[in-house]
Amino acid sequence: MANTETTSSSAAAWRPDLATFHASDVVPDALILQCSTVSGRIEGDAPALRVAYVDDDSASFYAEDAPFDEDNAGLNEVTVFTGKVGQLLRVSNEQYRQIGTAEELSRSVQRAIIKKANEAFLTQTAPVGPVVTPPAGLLNVAGAEEGDPVAGNLDALIDLIATLEGNGAAPSHIVLDPTGWAILRKLKTSPEHATTLLGAGTHDAERRLLDLPVIVTPAMSAGSGLVIDRAAVVSAVGDVRVATSEHQYFANDSTGLRATWRIGWNVVRPNRLGTFTVTDLSDDES
Repeated sequence: MANTETTSSSAAAWRPDLATFHASDVVPDALILQCSTVSGRIEGDAPALRVAYVDDDSASFYAEDAPFDEDNAGLNEVTVFTGKVGQLLRVSNEQYRQIGTAEELSRSVQRAIIKKANEAFLTQTAPVGPVVTPPAGLLNVAGAEEGDPVAGNLDALIDLIATLEGNGAAPSHIVLDPTGWAILRKLKTSPEHATTLLGAGTHDAERRLLDLPVIVTPAMSAGSGLVIDRAAVVSAVGDVRVATSEHQYFANDSTGLRATWRIGWNVVRPNRLGTFTVTDLSDDES
């Protein structure tokens, strides 16, 4: 009787390994996990996550035994399309078998995926129909509140947060690029004093601004900032999948390492998301 080849009896090259990791365990620092509400997962570019929400109508006072007027609760939805972030590496089998190579490559892939995901989450240009993915980064979401430039003091940022709160937002984070954060850290209590408005910064335990945690990331456009209500940002986040195979590079006696992560996001109420810029007035004064 002829033998039947199975994954148990065949060589490893004929049954490439696939490992799946929960995103919060593998890429916990990714901004989409910190600054959005994960509402589901999607497989494929065409399917979408539909998130329902209600546009509240106003309530009123009524006299005893008086008839109530009918109000309208707007039953709406926001659609989240996803895109796949990935990376493919090729190394010789001799190199792959060296001690530490597999672990270092795994860490490198994680860093690359986080970097690309963060950049897209913040600055990705909006897709032009009929293309729907990758979705627009938060800086490019239509309808977001645009604050005045923050220059010399924090008044414009205070006003922006007040506007967002007036729109029903509960801001959870401020996101800045390193240069913008440095400009804010150099703000002085007055032109005549060297004391910084945000403190000396020699023993910061946590970056905070106006009582909100600050995330500083090079993924943000220079001189730009966001005030985010994570409850207003909904997302679809899949597992991080890592696969190795000798198939594609069999003739080269090499191994391929591929990692993918499918993510997507959208904003339920854009007027609860704020954008602003940071300007360094010290350059003008000098």
